[in-house]
This record gives sequence, structure tokens and C-alpha cells, in this order.
Amino acid sequence: MSLAAAYAEIKLAHVALVAASGGLFAVRGAAVLAGQRWAMARPLRVASYLIDTLLLTAGATLWTLLALQPLRDGWLGTKLALLVVYVVLGSLALKRGRTPAARAAAYVAALAVFLFMVSVARAHDARGLFAAWAG
Repeated sequence: MSLAAAYAEIKLAHVALVAASGGLFAVRGAAVLAGQRWAMARPLRVASYLIDTLLLTAGATLWTLLALQPLRDGWLGTKLALLVVYVVLGSLALKRGRTPAARAAAYVAALAVFLFMVSVARAHDARGLFAAWAG
């Protein structure tokens, strides 16, 4: 089976991995804010890295199969820029934030960026959920 023939399966895996990555971050972030040490345990960190690596691999495969270009396909460029913001905010939320308030703010902002990134991907429009309002 060629990669092109496996498009539906790769897309399904990508979507499932997005849900797993976002869900794991949401749970871990809430636990960190609640002072739960298990949220930073090695098995959860490794699971997060594994899920995110598979997610990026599936995304890059779709990118290649569909011959997308971030500069030409603005929604993809927006999604990739948001991914960088999400990673930085997630790092601040889970461990790099200096105060509990900073970690909480980064956590809420990371979740908002994640959800907006999903809306951009679903709409294939850089405006994401706001595209419908723009007419």
C-alpha cells in the first residue's frame, strides 16, 4: 500500500494523536496546578514525547502527501506558528513558569492556543473559528 492509499488512515491517526496530545497536556497541566507530583513523572513525560513525535510524523506525512506549503497555504503556516506558541506556553505551564500564577496563566493560554489551532486545521483557514464571522 502506498502512502497516498493510506491517506485516510494517516489522517485518522493524526486526529487521534491531536486528541491524545491535547488531552494528556490538559490533565497533566491541571494536575501540576493542583500540586500533584505524578503529573511530571517520567512515564507520563515519555508518553507525551512519544505521542507528540508520532503526531508530528503523521502531520509531516500529510503535509507531503498533500503537497502543502506553509507560505502558500496560509492556514498551515498559521497552524505551525501556533504550534510553536503552544509548545512554549505548555513548557511554562508544566515547569518553567516561575510562580503558580504564571503557570496557571500559561496553562489557560496554551489550552486556548491549542483549541484555536484545531479550529484553524478544521477550517483550513488561518482565521479558524473566526472565519465564519468574517463572511
